[in-house]
Amino acid sequence: MTPDRDRVLLIGYGNPGRLDDGLGPALAEEIARRGLPEVTVEANYQLTVEDAAQVAEHDVVLFADADAAGPEPFSVRRVEPGAAEPGWSSHSVTPADVLGLASRLFAARPPGWLLGIRGYEFDDFGEELSDRARANLDAAVAWTDNAIREHRFGEVHPQQTEEDLTCRNPNPSF
Repeated sequence: MTPDRDRVLLIGYGNPGRLDDGLGPALAEEIARRGLPEVTVEANYQLTVEDAAQVAEHDVVLFADADAAGPEPFSVRRVEPGAAEPGWSSHSVTPADVLGLASRLFAARPPGWLLGIRGYEFDDFGEELSDRARANLDAAVAWTDNAIREHRFGEVHPQQTEEDLTCRNPNPSF
């Protein structure tokens, strides 16, 4: 790690075989192609308790998932570590649970952010994204690339335009 560069972990999760539910892994794939330094990219169907070990090795964590009811094109919000123990089902592990486990098990507290990319089609099978979800993904990829390169993450408000999302960040602090 260089002194001016944070180690970033991007975890894109969702089911690519359920149309727009694959937005998280699609974002991870696009960012991985860029080969950004000090960035670890993971893609999976769901979060697991094992993700906490990898979180503990990074300075910043960005979780990316499809959002069926969120603002267009996407939203970004801070995630605080969960206080409760995660449930026994692997389907119920949340970003807050992963951060909480990293804190309790490894004494690591990197800031975490959840990027919710607006999707529309979830009720069928197929490995393609809807046109509207693809446009939202493109905006999310541009924002993510910029946030990583600029070392700036923050909350994104729905009233912002696509240009605002790719050119500046309303809350630059980690």
